[in-house]
Amino acid sequence: MKRLLASVFAIGIACAGAVAALTAGPVAAPDDMEAVREADRAFEQAVGIADKKIAKAAVGKFLDAEFTWTDAAGKTSARAQVLRSFDAGKGPEFATGGESARVREYTYGQVAVVQKDAGKVHILRVWVKRPAGWRALVYQEVKSLDAPPTFAPGAGRACENPCKSVPYHPKNETEKAVIASYLGLESAAVAHNASDFGTHVADEFAAASSNSDVLLDKAERMAGLEREKMAGVSPTPLVSARMFDFGDAVVMLSLHQPDRGKPLHITRVWIARDGKWVETLSYQTAIQEAPAAISK
Repeated sequence: MKRLLASVFAIGIACAGAVAALTAGPVAAPDDMEAVREADRAFEQAVGIADKKIAKAAVGKFLDAEFTWTDAAGKTSARAQVLRSFDAGKGPEFATGGESARVREYTYGQVAVVQKDAGKVHILRVWVKRPAGWRALVYQEVKSLDAPPTFAPGAGRACENPCKSVPYHPKNETEKAVIASYLGLESAAVAHNASDFGTHVADEFAAASSNSDVLLDKAERMAGLEREKMAGVSPTPLVSARMFDFGDAVVMLSLHQPDRGKPLHITRVWIARDGKWVETLSYQTAIQEAPAAISK
């Protein structure tokens, strides 16, 4: 009987420890990548907690003050809105990709990204290192098209924005350098200059878009430009942007209105590498509830 009680007591301690681990929030570790993996796994577990009151507290400890959540329909919610969704006993719609998902992970100083691909669903989580540990800055989903696109929403015939200028005023020299690289990247894409485009993106570059049926890496994107095929991913006029400067890495969130189709919510991560700023990823989610533009 004593042995049975001891076993029950031990199980109780283990269960309490598991709940405590989920509600304790991110923990800094000497190895940043491992710390990000631990935080990301715990974040997924926290979102899935059945008791939504506990889930809200657990998830909240992982979210940065500037956190945004964008679902596959392009609806973007701020941190407070995400947490309020738990009060209704539901929580936000959450895609994990499942155990068969392909996972790519990168750290860039104080910024880390976790990318998951499961068929046509692409999930991005951007983590940033704060004094208290790693916090989620961005959660974004992209649902690719089921078939190749019939057209690529873009900047129209004359690419002034975003090829020559954009309605964004850099706050410092870092942002100024990122915008310069951004203009160069978009100009190269419009000109189908693959070699020039390649100088503005990192080797691990990935592009996912609601307007494309494929997830593009650097080689595929450059090959498409050489064939003069945009594959649904083309420069689109910038409406507004926010930049988060973390030294050698910048997270850029932006709103775009193409000449045709739905406006796009885009997340980009830029890094300083070999003396220049290059783009590591571009996740483009169409805002389905917004009216579509019609090319004239």
